[in-house]
Amino acid sequence: MEHLATLRDLQATLDYLRTIERDLSALPPDLATLDARLKAIEKQTADKTKALDTARTYIQLKSKELIQAEKDEERARAAVKTTSQKIQYTAAIRELDEKERMRSQIARPLKALETEAKALEQALAALEAERTTLQAQFDELHGVFLDEHANQVEGRKKLKAQQAALEAKLAPPEVARFHRLAHARQGRVVVPVENGACSGCHVKLRGPFLFQLKEAKGAVVCESCQRILFLP
Repeated sequence: MEHLATLRDLQATLDYLRTIERDLSALPPDLATLDARLKAIEKQTADKTKALDTARTYIQLKSKELIQAEKDEERARAAVKTTSQKIQYTAAIRELDEKERMRSQIARPLKALETEAKALEQALAALEAERTTLQAQFDELHGVFLDEHANQVEGRKKLKAQQAALEAKLAPPEVARFHRLAHARQGRVVVPVENGACSGCHVKLRGPFLFQLKEAKGAVVCESCQRILFLP
């Protein structure tokens, strides 16, 4: 029964924590506006960083292609200078024209990529400057907000310590399972039996299962939703 008591205490602790977290996350309008903009900047920064990484990869690839194309063009130009026969000269000029076109076909998109990368770098710098300014404003206002809710902040600290102490009494796999189930079941892991049914999923419990629950000395889980049950 001590094991079940620990689980019930953990459930109650997390319930209180969620209530406090909900209150502390209910930011006033000015803070909420700053928070929304900071999150938008974070997303924009991630998107532009990804685009910049892609552009830099292509720039590196195209730069190598351009170096090779310039070497090919230089060899073709040298061939024109050293050719004296008319037929060979005409073929060499044609070859040079082709190499110049190939170099140009690589150089133009490379220039566009470099321009795009520069624009992305400037945009990222602007976003970072805005983020730094807004974060400072948010931190200042949020500090005032937390001071106004000092009791809840202190309560959260104590509940966190209590949560850690309770989880230390359980095996690590059980703690992990508890939190997975809490995530999947809207935070409700340990629930009472009400009118012969699981109060979590409201499925009626079988008679033999209810008898097993009455006689059990450890945790018993609902056959339907896997929540931990107890008799009130």
